[in-house]
Amino acid sequence: MTILVTGATGTVGRHLVNQLVHEGHHVRALTRNPAAAGLPDGVEVVEGDLTAPHTVEAWLDGVTGLHLITFDGADSTPLRTGYEIVDLAAKAGVQRVTVLGGWDPSTVEEALDKSDLGWTHLRPVEFMANALDYAESIKAEGRVRRYDGGALSAMVHEADIASVAAVALTRDGHAGKAYALTGPEALSLSDKLAVIGTAIGRPVEFEPLTEAEAREEMRASGFPEEYIDFAMELENNPPAEGSIVLPTVEEVTGRPARTFAQWVTEHVSAFR
Repeated sequence: MTILVTGATGTVGRHLVNQLVHEGHHVRALTRNPAAAGLPDGVEVVEGDLTAPHTVEAWLDGVTGLHLITFDGADSTPLRTGYEIVDLAAKAGVQRVTVLGGWDPSTVEEALDKSDLGWTHLRPVEFMANALDYAESIKAEGRVRRYDGGALSAMVHEADIASVAAVALTRDGHAGKAYALTGPEALSLSDKLAVIGTAIGRPVEFEPLTEAEAREEMRASGFPEEYIDFAMELENNPPAEGSIVLPTVEEVTGRPARTFAQWVTEHVSAFR
């Protein structure tokens, strides 16, 4: 059995590659730059780009499981090549496909829904890795300055997303499922900073900004107005799904979802 992991050097993809190798599976990892991949020994690292499906076609030979992302790894724009990729996978005889997406469908998910492939949609809420946005200011100043609309987030560990993908790629019973993935708790910004402070051994100060101040800082940093409006909307009116803790990770993997405290312990050097 060969499993092809696209986005193999990404936040989730790297965890997935490591877990599959640990379980003894043959992994073929697709990346635009194999020389810089830094993946474990035994992984077959190959060069390809999902925005150019012809570069992927040869690597589908002998593949039974395929993990897909829905965005261009170079600039994070949505993939427009979903139908071509899914068609190539079907012709190659791929049996199981996982796709890491968001709440809005992509061309990859649309194509899979219309195919006969055994697909599983993975729909995580906020990644715990988003907390790295605070790392620079915590390291330099011991504080975080930002606008806080008071939203709670059931953020999920990237390794748990990978664990669900690994199960769906290697075991029966997950075809046709769309899994919403969360962590085991819904946290406020203050909760997150308290966890980080405990891990680094000193309190993290929170300096709240008004919405107007936050908008002005983002403009000064070069963010376009459309993005600023979107960011403020997420703070003020976040999707309800983002704060609802679900048991999906444990139901699929048989193991409790990892906590934010576990994630911070693994990344504590980023905040010190």
